[in-house]
Amino acid sequence: MILAVDIGNTNIVLGGYQNEALVFSTRLATDKTLEADQYALQLEGILRLYHLRPDDVEDAVLSSVVPPMTDTLCRALGTLCGVKPLVLHQSLRTGVTVDIENPAELGDDLLAGAIAARAVWPLPAVVLDLGTATKMTAVDETGAVRGVSIMPGVLLSLNALVSGASQLGGLALCPPAHAIGRTTVESMQSGIVLGTASMLDGMLDRFEAELGCIRTVLATGGIAGMIVPHCKRDVTLAPNLLLDGLYHVWKCNR
Repeated sequence: MILAVDIGNTNIVLGGYQNEALVFSTRLATDKTLEADQYALQLEGILRLYHLRPDDVEDAVLSSVVPPMTDTLCRALGTLCGVKPLVLHQSLRTGVTVDIENPAELGDDLLAGAIAARAVWPLPAVVLDLGTATKMTAVDETGAVRGVSIMPGVLLSLNALVSGASQLGGLALCPPAHAIGRTTVESMQSGIVLGTASMLDGMLDRFEAELGCIRTVLATGGIAGMIVPHCKRDVTLAPNLLLDGLYHVWKCNR
């Protein structure tokens, strides 16, 4: 089995690939205070949950937007499984050109999403990643990353709204019945869920004007399933997109 690991600011996403198929995927909270041995114990528990042993892991591939965590997870996987993970970097064979002013600025998570989009989906494509931040990555017809738009994430925006307005309490993040909220809770749900969906639709219009056309829009990230159904655009949910991109990189480089 090949283990793919994507380290984000909020979550660490794990997936196991066997015979070209994703056999499990799950999430851990990103915790910079944990040591490598502590993560090794968590990883061992996850493998056991899916009836797997550490020696079932033949190799691993990893991406990270949290540099201090990269070495920690590499050491954890080395301790537990005896593997040295392939760490995603633009110098690897990815099939994707990074055509921006400073290619080094592109996050590994955005690169992994672009790799998966180019490998499988019709181009040009836009990848929406709804996590800690809401990110949109434009991939042109040649498979090159043309640029990115980054906005505050849904939960960041919600937390800022609640903490900055004394009359607004916490609420469950779920779709409202109406765009015109009749209660404070409905009003906040409308703004967060429908407002984000409308923003994505509007930004996709702008991306399309600059790319010429968009043949594929993919959405991933922990919040995508809540927002995408309310977009007017045709958006495909791809919850394992980044893992698929990492696995594709592993196949091309190992």
